[in-house]
Amino acid sequence: MAAFDINHAGGLAPAVPREGAGASPCSACSIRNLTICAPLNDIEQTQMAAIVTNIEQPPGTPLFDEGEPADHVFNVTAGTIKVYKLLPDGRRQVTGFLFAGDFLGLANQDTYAYSAEAVTACHLCRFPRRKLEDLMTRFPKVEQRLLNIASNELAVAQEQMLLLGRKTAREKIASFLLLLAKRAQQRGQKDDSVSVPMSRTDIGDYLGLTTETVSRTFTQLKKANLIRLLPNSQVELSQRAELEDIAGGF
Repeated sequence: MAAFDINHAGGLAPAVPREGAGASPCSACSIRNLTICAPLNDIEQTQMAAIVTNIEQPPGTPLFDEGEPADHVFNVTAGTIKVYKLLPDGRRQVTGFLFAGDFLGLANQDTYAYSAEAVTACHLCRFPRRKLEDLMTRFPKVEQRLLNIASNELAVAQEQMLLLGRKTAREKIASFLLLLAKRAQQRGQKDDSVSVPMSRTDIGDYLGLTTETVSRTFTQLKKANLIRLLPNSQVELSQRAELEDIAGGF
C-alpha cells in the first residue's frame, strides 16, 4: 500500500471550487468509472486533471523498474501492463497483468517494490505521487477509492497464490482464462472471448509453468474443443462450464 504522508497533506488548505469551472477533459474518459477519479464531480475532476500527464508506452518498454524512486503512480487507460519481480537467482516472477482501469505504482517505501513493463501499446494517466497526496486531503473519497483498490489487489494476490498452489497445469490455464474473462466483464466487455496479448513465457512466469507446458496445455484445451484460438490474440471460451469444472469450481 502507498505510504501517503497524511500529516503533511492535512496541513494544506482545502481547495475552493471556482464558480463556472469548465468540465474536466477527463469527463469524456470511457473508463472513468474504473479509475481513482470515479467518485469526483466535474469541478473536482478539473483539479485532478491539472496534475495528470497522459503518456503512451510502446510495447516491450519498461514503465519503471524495481528499486527506482517511486515518484509517480499510474492509472492504465488502455493496453496491458505486466508487473514482476526478479528473484535472487535471476528468475522472474510475474505477479500480475493490469488492464484499462487498473492502478499501479503504490509503494510502502520511497522506491518501487516491483517492475512494470508494457505488454501492448499502452496509454496511462501519470500522477506525481506528492501532488496526489496533497489532493487526498481535499478529496477524502480519493483515499477511500485507493483503499478499495488496495483491497482488490489483495484479492488478486490471493487468487494468484491459489493458482501457484497445488493446481495442475491444465487447472492453472483454465483458471487463468476465467480470470481474464472476469476482468473483461468488470470492464463492461464480453467474457466469452478474452484477449490474451501476453506471451506464453509471461503466462508461465505468472503461473509457475514452463513456456513449453503453457503452449502444450493451450493446444490440449484447443483439441478438446474447450477453447478456440482466434486472430489478434483472442481466445474464445467455447465450453465455459467445462473450463469452470477443470478450474476446480472457479
